[in-house]
Amino acid sequence: MAIRTIVWGENIHETTNAIVRGIYPEGMHTTIANALNTDPGISATTATLQEPEHGLTEARLAETDVLTWWGHKDHGAVSDVVVERVAKRVWEGMGLLVLHSGHFSKIFKRLMGTPCALKWREAGERERLWTINPRHPIAAGIEENFVLENEEMYGEQFSVPEPLETVFISWFQGGEVFRSGLTWRRGAGNIFYFRPGHETYPTYHDANVQKVLINSVKWAYNPQGDLKSITDAPNVPVEKALEPIVERGPRLHQAGEAGYR
Repeated sequence: MAIRTIVWGENIHETTNAIVRGIYPEGMHTTIANALNTDPGISATTATLQEPEHGLTEARLAETDVLTWWGHKDHGAVSDVVVERVAKRVWEGMGLLVLHSGHFSKIFKRLMGTPCALKWREAGERERLWTINPRHPIAAGIEENFVLENEEMYGEQFSVPEPLETVFISWFQGGEVFRSGLTWRRGAGNIFYFRPGHETYPTYHDANVQKVLINSVKWAYNPQGDLKSITDAPNVPVEKALEPIVERGPRLHQAGEAGYR
């Protein structure tokens, strides 16, 4: 079965800025989804900020294997209810790809638990991405480095938790460097942050970028399925312990009392 993927886009710049609309006439989310759908192992659809529940209803997320997230202009407009809904699905095993300015999204900050801040400069400068983990599945088919002639600069310090793996590092024409491809695991879910993707440049039309996105969807997919019990906190009574034990200390609550778990 194909990996069921939702490509979520804020969809503001494309509708309000002529430059962005000229590059992505159907929206960045559609361009990304079309690229993913060139791989027969992926089935990608789209969702946007403007849809009811941002296109991320409980029923739809329950049938989603991987979610990609691009936001920038109005992170605050994303419903906290939807953020918690997405976080729960990640903990259960749904993969999450956070793209470019999605580093400041509510969902990324929620899962990282840190400011997720960085330096930046919008100058359309050259970015060279170095593949520093060439055996990683996300880097499959990617050369030692590739160049994006025009991109927004992101620079260290990137205030995120220490990643499980660093796949790419970027060098910018102005001299800064940045960890551009990082992985984490939260609960049963795999998370990948990929830096390129400023809206005024045709980054998501680039073949290398598209290949990384396809690879990362496949990497983030959890073939074991959902771990629905991960948010449960069941009480194990003394009489159900695996080995015989005798209760020796006082309880805060007695069985049957309010608050007893």
